[in-house]
Amino acid sequence: MEPYSAYNIKRKKRKIHNSINFDIILKKVFKSQPGIKKVILVDKTGKTIASVSKFSYFSVAVDSIGATVSAIFCASEEQGKNLELGRLEIITSEFENGKIIASNFCSDAVLTLICDSDLNIGLIRLVLARAVSEVKDNFLLKFSNTLDFYDFSDL
Repeated sequence: MEPYSAYNIKRKKRKIHNSINFDIILKKVFKSQPGIKKVILVDKTGKTIASVSKFSYFSVAVDSIGATVSAIFCASEEQGKNLELGRLEIITSEFENGKIIASNFCSDAVLTLICDSDLNIGLIRLVLARAVSEVKDNFLLKFSNTLDFYDFSDL
């Protein structure tokens, strides 16, 4: 099996999203902190839009992680609505050997980071806020007529 065999599948999924290249933003997030191993952008249905990884041999099924994180995020979001706690911003799962951080990218997408356990959450929040701001400032201006399927009203 080739290490980049999923690449063509990812490219086809990106075309579904009007060929918007989210890789630029994901690479900036990825390079912002040395402890980040993987960055995955998924929609709220669990489909992977784009991903960036530290190592090509980092054996993780991106689509299954994306689907799981999306399901957990949506369930937590629903729970917050039922309890009238407001908008869900971030979910952090801390394990012995790392963290999974899921953040509301826009109302239709979740940005997921897989990182080392010693990574500073405060810095990650800042990085995620910058990524959302970049999408809002740059892509909305350039592609406003092609982003009709995304709802950025909460940004």
